Amino acid sequence: MSDAEFLDLFMPSSDGIRLHARIYGSDNGNAVPVVCLPGLTRNAHDFHDLAMRVSANELRRRIIVIEYRGRGQSERDPDWRHYTVAVEATDIRQMLKALRITRAIFVGTSRGGLITMALAATAPQLIKACVLNDIGPVIETGGLQRIASYVGKGTMPKDWDEAVNRLKGSNTEFTDLSDEEWQAFARSVFAEQDDGRLVLSYDPAIGNSLAAIDFTKPFPSAWPLFELLKIYPVLTLRGENSDLLSDATLAEMKQRHRTMEMLVVPREGHAPFVGREHTARAIEDFVERVG
Repeated sequence: MSDAEFLDLFMPSSDGIRLHARIYGSDNGNAVPVVCLPGLTRNAHDFHDLAMRVSANELRRRIIVIEYRGRGQSERDPDWRHYTVAVEATDIRQMLKALRITRAIFVGTSRGGLITMALAATAPQLIKACVLNDIGPVIETGGLQRIASYVGKGTMPKDWDEAVNRLKGSNTEFTDLSDEEWQAFARSVFAEQDDGRLVLSYDPAIGNSLAAIDFTKPFPSAWPLFELLKIYPVLTLRGENSDLLSDATLAEMKQRHRTMEMLVVPREGHAPFVGREHTARAIEDFVERVG
């Protein structure tokens, strides 16, 4: 990545946490900007290829990728109890206000989709349209348990080869990634320190909120929040092998939101990579049609 491809911005949250946003493209005033929101432990890296693609077309659309507190280059919160959808949605509203963005197309992967639904309840005027990447109002217990089993846990890999092999072992639902894609995946999950050691690219304390979940009880659904999205154009992506968003939930979402568009991404699980050609092209096409 060259410095000319994007601009890194930092701003404080209302409680003083230093938050990071990455800006692609230029604000020409003619195209609705796109706001990209990563998954639970993910960061701006996930959206680089998509952002480069969308910001480079003739509209020169502005793309804003936001890293939540405790992820990527955003500062870690000393109190892990602040790692919630509600707090993160508040941070995003404040950041968009500082950037003078009054309306946007949201692309939310997993956690980012839940935050988008929260914004539909707390700041509906911000949303022009949205892409929900492998997330819906019902989260499958098995998938959530799988995520809870590894977030913030385990020893760190000794080198990048070991990091890649670990990801291959824990993401068997992705069956056609190239060696280069597995390497890129590893470099989004781990970060290399000055001494060469690999560390997680997120605060391991994020796992504390998952550890508190009682998996013997049904996980509450968010159908009332999803209903609020019916006034917007929506594209929902589902990984063919996803264990977090089921076929049944996707079908029910379509039943409730008749104009919702859907894309099942073959040979991928939770959550599909938005920068791969087939998926990126579908998102770009949706964005151009709705905004």
